[in-house]
Amino acid sequence: MPALDVPTLGGVTETAPARRAPSGGGVPAARHALALLQALARQPGAVPAAALARDLGLPRSTTYHLLAELMAAGFVVHLPEERRYGLGVSAFEIGSAYSRQEPLARLARPVLTRLVDAVGHSAHLAVLHGREVLYVVEQRAPGRPPLVTDVGVRLPAQLTASGRALLADLPAAQVRALFPNADAFVDRHGAGPQKLSDLRRLLSEVRRSGSATEDGEVTPGFASVAAAVHDHAGRPAAGIAVTFPAEDVDPATRGELAARVSRSAAELTRRINGHAPEHLGYRTGPRSGARPARRPGAR
Repeated sequence: MPALDVPTLGGVTETAPARRAPSGGGVPAARHALALLQALARQPGAVPAAALARDLGLPRSTTYHLLAELMAAGFVVHLPEERRYGLGVSAFEIGSAYSRQEPLARLARPVLTRLVDAVGHSAHLAVLHGREVLYVVEQRAPGRPPLVTDVGVRLPAQLTASGRALLADLPAAQVRALFPNADAFVDRHGAGPQKLSDLRRLLSEVRRSGSATEDGEVTPGFASVAAAVHDHAGRPAAGIAVTFPAEDVDPATRGELAARVSRSAAELTRRINGHAPEHLGYRTGPRSGARPARRPGAR
């Protein structure tokens, strides 16, 4: 199968398998048009029609007809001097509408509400933004102390449990591009990875266990556990985390919290029509089948 060069964060380009136009039931023309738009979206710039036809396994005549229809609707533009095609304004408008409607946050809120009700601690949803995580949903547990993770707050990804869960499922080249040298590692309280080799070891443990943790690296006295939510391509889309006073939760209960958070991440992955990468499956954390997390003081 031909390969596509896929742009990643930090300007790094990786080679990924080309995605042929899907087969099966449905409306073939619609499937092919969507596959063509997805192929254009994966490219760093405009591409020739012949390359699109080859990578999608479509006849050239079909490809040109599809491009003509998409151009008429504003989803594709033709660059005649370059003999290439790129995404049009209508594609930008669709992306902007997605941001306005906040479907990820809206789908996440009931999942986080159930998680908070089950564990008695505050939970939040964060997305990766460069070397930081941006908090987009915060679900506070009644009677729990305030946290730094308000909606709109950004924190260093390598220090937060959510950020570590997301970074663990990025390609190694992308992580290296995000953290090219020691200056990229922000220090809040003198804890956490300070160089790429430290971060790689930490992320390897996250992949092994299926969840990420931090203890006092964001706020002294507080700890968090997190798991990644994945999109339709198996890429990390967001992180779900629970934060709690460190002295209130013993190691066994932390394992139960990690299992519960992993199940919530898997639920949200399904809600956004995503799937976990092949190396993950839908694990439930380090203690598969663990009992539901106890609230502190429960017997």
